[in-house]
Amino acid sequence: MTTDTCTCRDHRFSIGVLVGAFVGAALAIWLAPRAASELRQRVTDSAKKLTNRATERYHQVGTRVDAAVADLTKKGQSVRDEVAEAVGRGAHEVERLATAAKTDPVAETKKH
Repeated sequence: MTTDTCTCRDHRFSIGVLVGAFVGAALAIWLAPRAASELRQRVTDSAKKLTNRATERYHQVGTRVDAAVADLTKKGQSVRDEVAEAVGRGAHEVERLATAAKTDPVAETKKH
């Protein structure tokens, strides 16, 4: 009785191991492509999100740079205009002094 019981248990155990191996292999084959496609989808989604964030940041930085360049251009033009006015005033003063020196060289010499 014990010999028959042991043999029967050994066969059941072996059959259970084989059935478990087949079921495990079938589940692995069934789930592996799905898991791989899900992983690919996750990676693709992450890459798209990263691309969108990078594009958004690029546009933000571009807008800030454009504003800074416009501000610097405006200030540069203002300085240029002030320098041009100062040069113009200086040129008029030199012209006035040169004209005065031509007309009355003695009076100009006495002033200095």
